[in-house]
Amino acid sequence: MASGTRGQAFRVYVKRLAAVSILIALLASIVISSSLFHAKAIRLTDRKLDLSTSVIGSTNVQYQFSFGITTPGTLGSIELELCSNDPFPLTPCTPPTGLDMTGAILSNQSGEVGFAIDASSTANKIVLTRAPAASTAQPVSYTFTGITNPSQVATYYVRLVTFASNDATGPFTDYGGIAWVTTDNLSVNGEVPPYLHFCTGVTIAAYDCLTAVGSEIDLGNLSPSFTSAGTSQFLAATNAAYGYNVTIYGATMTSGANTIPALPSQTFAAPGNGQFGLNARANTIPAKGADPNGPGTAILNANYATPDLYRFDNGDEIASSPGSSDYRKFTATYIINIDNAQPAGQYNTTITYVCLANF
Repeated sequence: MASGTRGQAFRVYVKRLAAVSILIALLASIVISSSLFHAKAIRLTDRKLDLSTSVIGSTNVQYQFSFGITTPGTLGSIELELCSNDPFPLTPCTPPTGLDMTGAILSNQSGEVGFAIDASSTANKIVLTRAPAASTAQPVSYTFTGITNPSQVATYYVRLVTFASNDATGPFTDYGGIAWVTTDNLSVNGEVPPYLHFCTGVTIAAYDCLTAVGSEIDLGNLSPSFTSAGTSQFLAATNAAYGYNVTIYGATMTSGANTIPALPSQTFAAPGNGQFGLNARANTIPAKGADPNGPGTAILNANYATPDLYRFDNGDEIASSPGSSDYRKFTATYIINIDNAQPAGQYNTTITYVCLANF
């Protein structure tokens, strides 16, 4: 595959060399024919065209032509002709489609100055005129505004010719060409799709749902002498304009027909009393949990936002974000207390966290 690519590039290179050799031959013929007009005509140096924009069809574009006067002598006019076929003076010129220089204004000139736009100028040619005066070999620059770019993406050419006369007639002094290219508007598009990232686990490392592990919390043997506690985590992020809501669903701890009472309002953990509840803060009694963390803006519902106070009510909203939010991680702490009359058994429950984005 690689050798094939090199072979293709090599063939293109050979063709380009052939084209260049033809251009050189054409240029040589022009120089010979031009000698019939002026035996001392030579090329202008450091030729350059700067455009304020090269986008096709653009209006009120600024064109700055810069080059070096080569032959000292008398200078009365400069012809700037734009063509779509070639850069060679004194050959037929095909005007670029859409180019319009009839409204051009000479806004700046340097080097050889005192020029104005001659009335003989056309849509693709500007003739600068002044009273013929002595000139020296030096860099010059002429800036025009109010030009409309060609309407097609292509390579175009500037033909520069200087004259001793004030109307771009008679023998010319120096000449040169410039190639330039128009472009189309480049449109850069992208879409940010709506998203909601949410996960739960016994632990979640950093703010990465791929690291979420665990779905069971074993609190071991329950006792009326102490509070049993465990934790899980959930993580959420969304670009929804109206944020998200996290709601908890489930029931209290049960073993057959036996239950441990859920806390209907925020309550301190009290060993020896039947209690099941949770919050999402860093607590001291018992020493469990963590405060919400991460760059996101989501907050806890007030019912689950006070350290050491616990509650559980099926369908409660536990956290929400008022607008789009980066990742925010919450740690839920579950507490269980029993009284001395709690029947023996294997107690369990399933808590489901549901996150809804509000687009």
